[in-house]
Amino acid sequence: MTSLGTTGSPWLRTFRAAAPDTPTLVVFPHAGGGAGFYRPLAQSFPAGVGVRVIQYPGREARAGEPLVDDMAVLADQAATALLPLLNRPLAILGHSMGALVAYEVTRRLEAEGAVLERLFASARHPPAAHRGSGHRKHLLDEEHFTQMLRDTGGTPSALLDDPEMRAYLLPIVRNDYRLIETYVPAPGPALRTGIVSIAAADDGTVSAAQVEGWRRATRGDFEHLTFPGGHFYLLERPDDLSATVLSRLGWGPGGSGTR
Repeated sequence: MTSLGTTGSPWLRTFRAAAPDTPTLVVFPHAGGGAGFYRPLAQSFPAGVGVRVIQYPGREARAGEPLVDDMAVLADQAATALLPLLNRPLAILGHSMGALVAYEVTRRLEAEGAVLERLFASARHPPAAHRGSGHRKHLLDEEHFTQMLRDTGGTPSALLDDPEMRAYLLPIVRNDYRLIETYVPAPGPALRTGIVSIAAADDGTVSAAQVEGWRRATRGDFEHLTFPGGHFYLLERPDDLSATVLSRLGWGPGGSGTR
């Protein structure tokens, strides 16, 4: 990692502002996702909790920047952007691809001596499953790649039907799938940070049993939760997810989800 950076970093968008010493949740988006996708989730948190969403290069306000398709590079840069936030209670939530990026960022922050409140890993296989997984969806032709995105959900069909929007979106999503599918976690100890792994009951991309495998990624506390819905359950249930996060952190009233 390089310099400390500032909280005004292009890596961070603030959807729920809070005082500098306020407990803060940092959200890592899914493949192809921009920070704006998580505004409803961020706004479901109470005023006493800060919510920042990571903005990866090459999308939304960073559209002019080169995409990053290497996990180590992405995690190094994102971790550097979070260093100024370590003066407050800090938790991390990653959804889908974001769960893996969040895991790698947590490894880097722990190496800097950081103590995080919790890592919430949502809708993603654990890192160990990415050792020689062999998935190569990023190599699909445009027709099959587009259909795969339709099947997964999260990308409105109207955008995929529009040739101009499709030409903008597909390189971003394909880049992120390349990042995921070429990712091999480096050897190292399990996290000290406790993990809450979250699955969706009807997620066609990963089973609840596979998501439960995150327990092997930590030597801290572990809990596995399952929510109703598909891969993007958090679109339909932002209040339930935020309540669950708050209850596990002791930052607010109770939540939902089932063991």
